[in-house]
Amino acid sequence: MLIITLYNIILMLIQLFTWALILYCVMSMLLSFRILDPSNRFIYNVAIFLGRIVEPVLNPVRSILPQFGAMDLSPLVVLLGLQYLLVPVLNRLLIASLHANF
Repeated sequence: MLIITLYNIILMLIQLFTWALILYCVMSMLLSFRILDPSNRFIYNVAIFLGRIVEPVLNPVRSILPQFGAMDLSPLVVLLGLQYLLVPVLNRLLIASLHANF
């Protein structure tokens, strides 16, 4: 049952990171269009916090992807990688470990 608990924790962390990435992208757009005020201390702190969580994952992906002008597709690549590569691999590992125990 430890494996199932670990699996659930990892999936929860993936979901939290996914929401942090989406919120980071939305905040970035709202800040660039001046809908949100960057001089607001709370907005600034939330943007910095999300950037520190998300940027270490986005930077290696940005270095691999070609330039598309002002469009940054690295968040899309990370989201697709999480949902269509990492989660299915975790599911298969869980199934394999449960079958190995029985």
